[in-house]
Amino acid sequence: MMACETNKRLFVMLLLFLVANCMQHSVHGVPQVPCLFIFGDSLSDSGNNNDLQTAAKSNYEPYGVDFPTGVTGRFTNGRTEIDIISQFLGFEKFIPPFANTSGADILKGVNYASGGAGIRVETGSHWGDVISLELQLKHHMATVSQIASRLGSRDLAQQYLEKCLYYVNIGSNDYMDNYFVPEFYPSSSIYSPEQYAQVLIEELSQNLLALHDVGARKYVLAGLGLLGCTLGEIYSYGTNGSCVEEINAASTIFNNDLKALVDQLNNKFSANSKFIFIDTALKALQLGNTDDFKVSNAGCCPWGTLGQCIPDQKPCYNRKDYVFFDGVHPTEAWNLLNAITAYNSTSDPATAYPTDILHLVNSEIKEELEFANESRFTT
Repeated sequence: MMACETNKRLFVMLLLFLVANCMQHSVHGVPQVPCLFIFGDSLSDSGNNNDLQTAAKSNYEPYGVDFPTGVTGRFTNGRTEIDIISQFLGFEKFIPPFANTSGADILKGVNYASGGAGIRVETGSHWGDVISLELQLKHHMATVSQIASRLGSRDLAQQYLEKCLYYVNIGSNDYMDNYFVPEFYPSSSIYSPEQYAQVLIEELSQNLLALHDVGARKYVLAGLGLLGCTLGEIYSYGTNGSCVEEINAASTIFNNDLKALVDQLNNKFSANSKFIFIDTALKALQLGNTDDFKVSNAGCCPWGTLGQCIPDQKPCYNRKDYVFFDGVHPTEAWNLLNAITAYNSTSDPATAYPTDILHLVNSEIKEELEFANESRFTT
């Protein structure tokens, strides 16, 4: 018992050190990148689904109970993982959702993520309207045109956008709300898990290349978590509290292929673009072995058949002890620990490949300094 308490104290001290280290890299009022563009699903959605005709929305209490402005459409009690990463990057305000973005706001970035969305267009459509990755890209093209108008030309917009960060966290629903719900989608009868992962990767790759054509150069590609360990899947499959290994195995294939895609794209664009992979599943395994989360077998809020909080129900009071806020989505406490290592993986290099976000965004500065030093010694 004493050993467990000692390990827990050391773990907390390490996290506090990492948080401080993350924050000190942000100059007051000056973000490390001029803008941040976010593509994804409910793990990153900050309000894009609020006015859609869909069941995949969270613009009601108890969601947002710990967020500074309350209910926003985020599928958690407080900040999402990318919210926290944006703070580490030095942004004073959270990146606004596309649905609520206007004027000069677009120069800081836009969040296009949509709850229920996937890489495939049809994914999540049984919920109602969702904004697929393809449609998110179309929204970004409109944003790029507006930025070009503001800056005066396409070339100036391209130069500006090349310095920005592009965060892509999508694919979970292509399994949970497509491949593994054969009553709505035929994917599992058409493709083996290996074939399906490859289809997803090929489509994702095309979208990433489309982003590259309009200026994207720094990419963060988040892998899938342990999808079979979400409460909703465990309940649906009736596994008596055990993870659904069939789902975890399929998502692992996707993660392996995504990591391989990062290598492929880094080789293809070695001169001017950088891609990194964040191993969310590995981090989930590690966090699951700590004592920080006392409750992993229940959601903090009462949740229904869709896995979402039942409206206006009171959530648990000890939210920092919970992995899940509802039946699918993590708490802010879980998001925080994932965000720390995604941003600065010093304590755990295996979770970010081939580097972390901090080193990705600072790579150009480092290269410029190295070039300056080399020039100084050769003249």
